[in-house]
Amino acid sequence: MLVKALLSLRSPGGQSGRLSILIYHRVLPAPDPLLPGEPDALTFQWQMRLVARHFRPLPLASAINLMREGRLPSRAISVTFDDGYADNADLALPILRDQGIPATFFVATAFLGGGRMFNDTVIETVRRLPAGRLDVSELGFGCHELGDAPSRIRVYSEIIRQAKYLPQQERDQRVTQLATQAEQPLPDDLMMRPEQVLTLRHAGMEIGGHTHSHPILAQLTDPEAEREIHRGRDELEALLGERISVFAYPNGKPGQDYHDQHVAMVERAGFDAAVSTAWGAAKPGSDRFQLPRFTPWDRSPTRFLLRLIRNLR
Repeated sequence: MLVKALLSLRSPGGQSGRLSILIYHRVLPAPDPLLPGEPDALTFQWQMRLVARHFRPLPLASAINLMREGRLPSRAISVTFDDGYADNADLALPILRDQGIPATFFVATAFLGGGRMFNDTVIETVRRLPAGRLDVSELGFGCHELGDAPSRIRVYSEIIRQAKYLPQQERDQRVTQLATQAEQPLPDDLMMRPEQVLTLRHAGMEIGGHTHSHPILAQLTDPEAEREIHRGRDELEALLGERISVFAYPNGKPGQDYHDQHVAMVERAGFDAAVSTAWGAAKPGSDRFQLPRFTPWDRSPTRFLLRLIRNLR
């Protein structure tokens, strides 16, 4: 009762309502020492149990419409997933259905059915490299020492940081060269198949646009960015046979990963709203094409709830 009271004070609904939008990427079958930021299924289960108990989960598009109309209920929350990982359908969906929580899945269409995002190529390559010195200076990624899990996290994080804002073609070429050093094949089943996207939608989940190939929009020419936004939307609409109304900016940092012209492109493409990765809670006066989201990283239920309460400030 105390938690609900605190949440209701922070988000009383109506014209003063605030919308918490949670952002996830993956749900793992078991804890992975190389992916400490991604919840495993048991962690996600208790997180969603708390969400269902203390909040009022809403589909994102519906929540945004209610917020615009000043009719948002108190303790409103929406759950979102970015990119289109297969575990969203295999592991997250049963938990969401069990707790009665609708969610929105933003899918980058280039990776459906066997594709792999560049960051996963880096992570899975570093996972498979032998311990010792890794010299990838010829690729522009420096020299590193590989050993335990923390050292591998530092290495892949640094390589991703160096690669992320390269021109997309150059980035992909360098990362592909890096992958040739892996001692075992890299996984080709990390992302959803088209039929899994359909499964999510048939289960009552919402599907949103996330471009085609997940580029940093700010790194593209305006025509390239517009094509990416439209192609991702068009392919999802063709798959689902319905209009796609919400969008998530890849990477999503305002002023760094996308700019004002990209916001205008998303609106021109016919979307009703879009979300960023700027932290915070949305409110009636928020720009509906740059809504903030939040990732609570805490691994205990009490801290998880306290973080969500603080975020409503």
